Amino acid sequence: MVENNSAFRIPHSALRRVTLIVGHYGSGKTNIAVNLAVAARREHERVAIADLDIVNPYFRTKDSLDLLREKDVRLIVSEYANTNLDIPALPQDMYAVTDDRGLTCILDIGGDDRGALVLGRLRPAILEENDYEMWLVINKYRPLTATPADAIEVLREIEAAANMRCTGIVNNSNLGRETTVADVLASIPYAEEVSALSGLPIVLTTAEETVAKELDGKVKDLFPLALQKNFIERKIQ
Repeated sequence: MVENNSAFRIPHSALRRVTLIVGHYGSGKTNIAVNLAVAARREHERVAIADLDIVNPYFRTKDSLDLLREKDVRLIVSEYANTNLDIPALPQDMYAVTDDRGLTCILDIGGDDRGALVLGRLRPAILEENDYEMWLVINKYRPLTATPADAIEVLREIEAAANMRCTGIVNNSNLGRETTVADVLASIPYAEEVSALSGLPIVLTTAEETVAKELDGKVKDLFPLALQKNFIERKIQ
């Protein structure tokens, strides 16, 4: 993951204390969560990224442990991640997300509705503090969210499982390393329709760093992404 100093600015208004990243399996949540945590560290003294994704055993926040240590971002990982438990117990360290209100937290929530169930133990405190965002990551080029109607179905399933409402949409439509400027631009009407159907704003549109350079000035709230090494290797295989 190669850092471009100008790339890690969050175009959306300042993050709330807790930002939950949700979406279907393969939507790109984890890569976005890592990039957001690195960006947040530029603006906040203490930042943590919590991996609550119990669904995806292949692409984990922990894969970026070296980068997160280098950037002084705390990593909180559930010991039950990658198990088949629907509602895993949370280690004590995970409660820092709600107990330490001086900590800016990015939460990577597991894919689809089953992954969202893990929020159960943290939800009451998050809602009580009421200083959070919950962003749905969508990808036009993934089969299960290929249409706005599909994306809305995923949204409703996640909200029902989490018992929380999303507050924004992240358009992460991409085809991996094959993504072109045209692919990103073609996804804008799709994201806008998801926004219209859901009543949620598009808070970010993401693109890999080199593609984002060509999109500069053409896309609102553009957030360049540096891809994690494991993501790149898996796409090449």
